[in-house]
Amino acid sequence: MKIIFILFFSLPIVLFSQYKLLSTEGQYQGDKLFIKNPKQVDGFGYCIIKVTVNGDVLPASIQSPNFEVDFSLFNLETGADVFVVIEHFEGCTPRFLNPEILLPESTFILNEIKMRDNTFLEWSTTNEIGILDYDIEQYKWNHWVSVGQVRGKGRETMNKYSFKVPLHSGINKFRVTQTDNSGKKRISEEVIQESKIQEFSMTPTSVRDDIFFYSGGKKEKTRYEVYDAFGNLLKVGFADHVDCRNIVNGIYYINYDNKNEKFLKASE
Repeated sequence: MKIIFILFFSLPIVLFSQYKLLSTEGQYQGDKLFIKNPKQVDGFGYCIIKVTVNGDVLPASIQSPNFEVDFSLFNLETGADVFVVIEHFEGCTPRFLNPEILLPESTFILNEIKMRDNTFLEWSTTNEIGILDYDIEQYKWNHWVSVGQVRGKGRETMNKYSFKVPLHSGINKFRVTQTDNSGKKRISEEVIQESKIQEFSMTPTSVRDDIFFYSGGKKEKTRYEVYDAFGNLLKVGFADHVDCRNIVNGIYYINYDNKNEKFLKASE
């Protein structure tokens, strides 16, 4: 009896291990999702056992080499979150043919972008048909640098946003960008803001232990990056100094405030 009992309760575990899950997610954009459904390894029947959308079983035939997921069957509104799960046999691999249709397109129209109180970047948009992040970028160190993200609201009516930006000395330039499933970046116009922060300097340029940043004659914190001679990023932070004791002797490049400079790490 004992042996029979063990075999009986181990059977579901063996059967369950024969199934695999494949999933994708995003937001419903009004399009259908197409799925490739290969044959099982033994050639009898198709690979996929069932498909669920947000936990509900797809009410359509899936016994074909290719089939569609029609989201209208689930009464979803445009922009609704979607989680699609394929349960399939082991040894074969189905495939989502167009998963990008669950990713929104960047369609925003920029109404206004400006600085407020020398601190906050503010912008307003209309015509958003999907929720996408906005990247806030600042021009420094001879290229555009991402300094933060704001989640888009995805409404076709007026959307208002605000982000506290980090200022460096001198002239600051900011913009917002958005990248959708096409991979193409859409870019806003630039906003220029002159800062009252005094110019930074660093010392020493031949360093054994630490590099220190100064502004207005005293130590001040600034954002920095340290690269080796091959362009590898070694350190990044926001501080009034950089600990260089754990890097080997050689020539390095440092970005700080709005400057690019070179320094030498030496033991003595």
